[in-house]
Amino acid sequence: QNDSWGKQYSHALFKAMSHMLCIGYGQQAPEGMTDVWLTMLSMIVGATCYAMFIGHATALIQSLDSSRRQYQEKYKQVEQYMSFHKLPGDTRQRIHEYYEHRYQGKMFDEENILGELSEPLKEEIINFNCRNLVANMPLFANADPNFVTAMLTKLRFEVFQPGDFIIREGTVGKKMYFIQHGVVSILTKGNKETKLSDGSYFGEICLLTRGRRTASVRADTYCRLYSLSVDNFNEVLEEYPMMRRAFETVAMDRLDRIARSRPRPPCSPSR
Repeated sequence: QNDSWGKQYSHALFKAMSHMLCIGYGQQAPEGMTDVWLTMLSMIVGATCYAMFIGHATALIQSLDSSRRQYQEKYKQVEQYMSFHKLPGDTRQRIHEYYEHRYQGKMFDEENILGELSEPLKEEIINFNCRNLVANMPLFANADPNFVTAMLTKLRFEVFQPGDFIIREGTVGKKMYFIQHGVVSILTKGNKETKLSDGSYFGEICLLTRGRRTASVRADTYCRLYSLSVDNFNEVLEEYPMMRRAFETVAMDRLDRIARSRPRPPCSPSR
């Protein structure tokens, strides 16, 4: 009682923190019943505040990177799925690598996000992400910008691992592909390989002819591609009938050149 104010407040703070953090009852044990009940009340209030602090701190940390947390939760489900079906180790490793390259540690519902935006914002984002993919494509070179934008909204993102066959010879062509990043090999019957990389495309003629693939396409590296299906392509062409005739003219000219030179079949890839 005769100590300085500094020491008195230090002891008071020590006693209060001991109660509030629920790690003790201070320097001296409570003596009377009043001290006992006040100490217990202080501990209860302190434990409640401590739990609320921990809960809010945890929620704050998780909210700082919610997309990574969603990815981790999703991959836990994938791991449980692989364990339930007792998949072999090499398959599990390929699935793990696919998720790493496909989502890169973050997961979000892009379709839902774009669906909530206004049309101008949605088109701006899509044009920013995909415009370079069709910039060098002759079929889109002189096309109506609104038509190109409508086409870009139909693109679907896909990832292929090294050794995956993106296209197999003899199958009906239902998609064309734009290479955002990666290297693919075009395999023809003569065992001749042609390499395509970033900014290239393949399978475009089959959008109009619906013919069968006469070459296979294999991913040499991890490939990030955008695909455009025949149905989506035709859906956009219904709104732009003039572009259909222009596309058919370009396709026929291209098929004639291919038939004369025969460096590649109608559905084979091109730059």
